[in-house]
Amino acid sequence: MKLDGQRESDNVEDVRSTGGGGRRLPVGGRGMGIGTIVIALVASYVLGVNPLTVLNMLSGGGAAVSQSPLPSPDQGTPSGQPDPSSRFVRQVLATTEDVWHAQFTQRGAQYQQPVLQIFRGSTSTACGEGQAAMGPFYCPADQKVYIDLGFYDTLRERLGAPGDFAQAYVIAHEVGHHVQNLQGTSAKLDQMRRQMSEAQYNAMSVRLELQADCYAGIWAHDTQSAKQLMEQGDLEEALNAAAQIGDDALQHKAQGRVVPESFTHGTSEQRMRWFKRGFESGDMAQCNTFTREPV
Repeated sequence: MKLDGQRESDNVEDVRSTGGGGRRLPVGGRGMGIGTIVIALVASYVLGVNPLTVLNMLSGGGAAVSQSPLPSPDQGTPSGQPDPSSRFVRQVLATTEDVWHAQFTQRGAQYQQPVLQIFRGSTSTACGEGQAAMGPFYCPADQKVYIDLGFYDTLRERLGAPGDFAQAYVIAHEVGHHVQNLQGTSAKLDQMRRQMSEAQYNAMSVRLELQADCYAGIWAHDTQSAKQLMEQGDLEEALNAAAQIGDDALQHKAQGRVVPESFTHGTSEQRMRWFKRGFESGDMAQCNTFTREPV
């Protein structure tokens, strides 16, 4: 991804120098994103916990287990200037700001930019305590994206999804949840949750996540159209990342079998297909996973 000379977003909080490195892993709360399935795989690797048990706890919430924090590769500079990895995050976030500002303007609306917080180990959020092992997530209550940069090591080394564009896709997906929040989509799903069984809610959660993947595809489409920032192999990196974090891929890797009724984010094929739909169309209307059959 060609980011040299691109502007950096001012909407980034780097709190790694104040992070305490949390020791508890809360698995409830309303944070949304890639991390809610990655946590199951991390638990299976580090704790020896059945990932399906963790997924079930995620649906009900409230439990916690001991956990050592994932490492964060960069601590920032003493002068307070952003380090290279922080600069990358700021530049990617800036591209999402440009894309969604234009998309909302076309629809006669105003885009409210989210804040992205880079933390280390653990951090307090309006959705509860955030932990590195949760992976990147979005909190609708404070309209912030949270990421411990150590997740990129997990993405590359444990999940088999290397590359800077794969990392950018992760941010774009979480910003996609912010777009859903601004549209009221996530609030409607929360209201419906009280009237649904666990299996029904999981199915609706899949649709929410696939729409965020489609929005990430729109980000890639519009960024490429406007700035030609993509390099050869970048699209493949994003699609590979989407495939590696599919519910079926994670469950099969963790325990050798899959349980479809526990899916909350979609299969590898679904995640790739909806990212491609957004990338090929650049049209938000093509991302309505709630009226189109995702399977």
